[in-house]
Amino acid sequence: NGILFANKNFAEKVLPKVLSKRDIQKLLDYMYRLKDNLKDTSYSYKVLIRDIVIVELLFITGIRVFELCSLRLSNIDFKSKSIVIYGKGGKERNLHICSESSLSILKEMIRLFKKEIHQADSFLFINRLNNPISEQSVRFMIKKYAKLAGITKHITPHMFRHTFATMLLEEGVDIRYIQSFLGHSSIITTQIYTHINFSKQKSLLRRKHPRNKMNF
Repeated sequence: NGILFANKNFAEKVLPKVLSKRDIQKLLDYMYRLKDNLKDTSYSYKVLIRDIVIVELLFITGIRVFELCSLRLSNIDFKSKSIVIYGKGGKERNLHICSESSLSILKEMIRLFKKEIHQADSFLFINRLNNPISEQSVRFMIKKYAKLAGITKHITPHMFRHTFATMLLEEGVDIRYIQSFLGHSSIITTQIYTHINFSKQKSLLRRKHPRNKMNF
């Protein structure tokens, strides 16, 4: 671990990019406001609901984009409010859907796409051709809404995963829990986020610690 971060320039290159809370708030605010301005019987509304669910799940679960596109209706358990995710090598992990709002809009999406989901072999996210949505489509969708929301930063689906891990670490969640949430087979992979947290810690202490305001 010490070797990995011994070279500052190398560390800066490998550190994953994350979203700020402000960026996420801005993106979701825009999408939900757009939802309120569309007729709930329109196709545009239906597609928007799907897109909101995708953004919500990326943020609240840290799911990889290929895992998201592979989700089926059977992966959702509304009784336990959980989602089964199949990761690399078919490795399974179960995550709680922590937000009631996210759960509610997920239910609405399933209701709206009930017929299409059934026709597409129960895949959860369906495109306009009634096929499972592609990873590339998710990337384009995120980019489109970010631009419409006035976010200048280039946003990718994987950045939500990095943000999920970093924000949990900042809230004091043990790194081994984060490893489990992300589906990392090795703790070494997860430890990259401790360096991000340390960078934030340094910034906060420089700006907020009262010792830096004492003139001696």
